[in-house]
Amino acid sequence: MLSILKSGAVSGISGFLIDVEVDIARGMPAFTIVGLPDTAIKESRERVRTAVINSGHNFPQNRLTINLSPASVPKEGAGFDLPIAVALMAHVHDLSVAPVAGYLLIGELGLNGEVKPVPGILPLAIAARDHGLTGLIVPEKNASEAAAISAVKVIAVSHINQILEILRGAEPYLFVPDRREDIVRRHPDFSDVKGHEQAKRAIEVAAAGGHNLLMIGSPGSGKTMLARRIPSVLPLLEEEERIETTKIFSVAGLLAEEGLIIERPFRSPHHTLSDVALAGGGVPPRPGEISLSHNGVLFLDEFPEFKKNALEVLRQPLEDGEITISRATSTVKFPSSFMLVASMNPCPCGYLFDRKHPCTCSQVAIQKYQHKISGPLLDRIDISVVVNSVPYDDLRKKGGGEPSDKMRDRIERARTVQAERFRGRSNLVNARMAPADIEKFCVLAPAAETLLRAAIEKMGISTRGYAKLLKVSRTIADLAGAEHIDTPHIAEAIQYYNRSVFNQ
Repeated sequence: MLSILKSGAVSGISGFLIDVEVDIARGMPAFTIVGLPDTAIKESRERVRTAVINSGHNFPQNRLTINLSPASVPKEGAGFDLPIAVALMAHVHDLSVAPVAGYLLIGELGLNGEVKPVPGILPLAIAARDHGLTGLIVPEKNASEAAAISAVKVIAVSHINQILEILRGAEPYLFVPDRREDIVRRHPDFSDVKGHEQAKRAIEVAAAGGHNLLMIGSPGSGKTMLARRIPSVLPLLEEEERIETTKIFSVAGLLAEEGLIIERPFRSPHHTLSDVALAGGGVPPRPGEISLSHNGVLFLDEFPEFKKNALEVLRQPLEDGEITISRATSTVKFPSSFMLVASMNPCPCGYLFDRKHPCTCSQVAIQKYQHKISGPLLDRIDISVVVNSVPYDDLRKKGGGEPSDKMRDRIERARTVQAERFRGRSNLVNARMAPADIEKFCVLAPAAETLLRAAIEKMGISTRGYAKLLKVSRTIADLAGAEHIDTPHIAEAIQYYNRSVFNQ
């Protein structure tokens, strides 16, 4: 007897279908799984056997051969437990698998027959939709994730006996998701921040255009406090961004909420992480912090304290918006279009720019410390700003600063302008403009042209720095509602140029 059920696997963040072919033949009892299975799949023999018996069913005393097709593609994970068990139970009870033949089945089995959740459900739901399958049969805890793709039906099960009832003709219970989007932002608000007007303005410009931001200041000046409030001013994810972001978290096994992720990710890894943890990798490759920040923010506190190898990994994704992980058996690409926010002290003692504390570092020590950030990486940071300690009078002022929702309103208006500008394109922010876009959209007034020329000649700005100045000034003009880039917009962008900040 041969039964064929559909299941799936994930490569990178893309799902693909796998045929689970279960052959039950006469002969000495044996249980063989072929088709390049990993250790977790090979161990499913014991999980499936025990789960079927503990669920009250006999286990076939035959020669069992399981083929995962296509056989040339490596497979991993415990998600094939469910289709294998369903095919064996159908044989034991002399039932047809036709009622579930149009569904993608995936789930790990507990020894008591419980169906446990697995990572990567969203990419598999997309694959099921694209291949015209009726729907998915998934663990109950994965149902909301699968149902995010509305074009496919979702049957949620918590025990394998529920599928047996479907094989016997019972009407399956279709999972109906709660489509409400009650957004409650739980991030700290900028209204708590007193002073720091220049830094808050730099954050607003960076958030409006998706620009990379570096904050430099003495210990305790408020760099981390400001960075942790950035999510409160970011617009919510667009529909396609939600799907792509959720796919990454799903594959990484970090999807904590139901349905699609709505708010932009904010990742803040510790400076001791390795380059693999930052870029992604492992066997099979999994997304790292760079990809988990896709469509959101990657905050690197104590920037120079990160390992040099880890920091240099940032260069390709900052430029290309994706990162490629190559291994002997496969090459996968993870999207990584993120806004980099970093903070650092200006020198080893931290008080180089401080108004109250004198710096005790030698010039050699200062240069050595600042050179931990390489020139090519620094050149990929669009906006740099000094964060000084707040004066006493500002600290004692009654009330707080401008609330996040007002800043977010201006940022959303600027992003709307950019979305219209780049309609039909994948880059929706000014930071992702290509050279042809800069030529087309960064039109300068004559006085602004003169100022930009003088700045480039005096400051020795590179070609990448020139493009960066134009992109930032375009965002500043968008915030001001200006059609063309004028002198104040260029002047503010020059103020944020990182070389001028380090030379204060």
